[in-house]
Amino acid sequence: MAHHADGSKATQNPLRDAKVGGIWRLGRKIGSGSFGDIYKGVNVQTGEEVAMKVESAKAKHPQLIYESKLLKHLQGAPGIAQIYYCDAEADFNIMVMELLGPSLEDLFNLCSRQFTLRTILLIADQVLDRVEYLHSKNFIHRDIKPDNFLIGRVNSPHQSLIYMIDYGLAKKYRDSKTHQHIPYRENKNLTGTARYASISAHLGSEQSRRDDLEAVGYVLMYFCRAGTLPWQGIKANTKQEKYHKIMEKKMSTPVEVLCKGYPRGSSSWPLCAGTTASLSTGARQACTVMVPERASGEAGEPAAADAQLQEEA
Repeated sequence: MAHHADGSKATQNPLRDAKVGGIWRLGRKIGSGSFGDIYKGVNVQTGEEVAMKVESAKAKHPQLIYESKLLKHLQGAPGIAQIYYCDAEADFNIMVMELLGPSLEDLFNLCSRQFTLRTILLIADQVLDRVEYLHSKNFIHRDIKPDNFLIGRVNSPHQSLIYMIDYGLAKKYRDSKTHQHIPYRENKNLTGTARYASISAHLGSEQSRRDDLEAVGYVLMYFCRAGTLPWQGIKANTKQEKYHKIMEKKMSTPVEVLCKGYPRGSSSWPLCAGTTASLSTGARQACTVMVPERASGEAGEPAAADAQLQEEA
């Protein structure tokens, strides 16, 4: 999902000329999420641009109302988009929220699919903070990938902040009061994106916090390896066959091999880690200890890319 103007060709507006909630007007389509499409919109009273997520109210498994409730539950923390409105209108469920900037995948492509180690560590620090916060609120994301992390809008006060988005597949993993974990189950269908899914998720196990963390590890190595993981580009006749081949390749690729040639310690990134709290601390230490300051314009992506991902003061 992407909440930003990506230059994509305009598509037909399902609520043309309607004012959502009486004050928001839909514009052109700018992306898609795990459920529903994303449109750019505007507050006709203030001129503020917003993101508007739309799904059919007649969908077999409507998710937008659920996602809006979860977003409201998460409000107030850094890297969580503000939600302004969610309701059913004209046979559609519509959620109005803060408009954000490009995704990490967009930035990666902008930088010719090459991030410096410093940039990757800055990304890791913020991504782990977002995942840790979600877990502290008793939910797991289940679709960790570069497309689901966006930065704030360029030239806004939050342009250096990474936001986690698209909670359509998120699930409560423990009781809010007792912290009793949901029961272990097997024979589950794969939920999420196969490229970054944990081995356990491929095997059909009920997902938990560690599966989000393993996915973070694959995302970080995807950036380290210039956008190529060993199980990309696998050919198969069916989706299920492809998922099975991806799983086999993941299982046959030791972490040490996946991380070979990268800084010592990368093989113990989220792929085989314990808690989000310790990982987030470790990422911060890595930024300080492992990565020397480099001069503006040194080989790598444009210096502005590092600056854009710096934590806010």
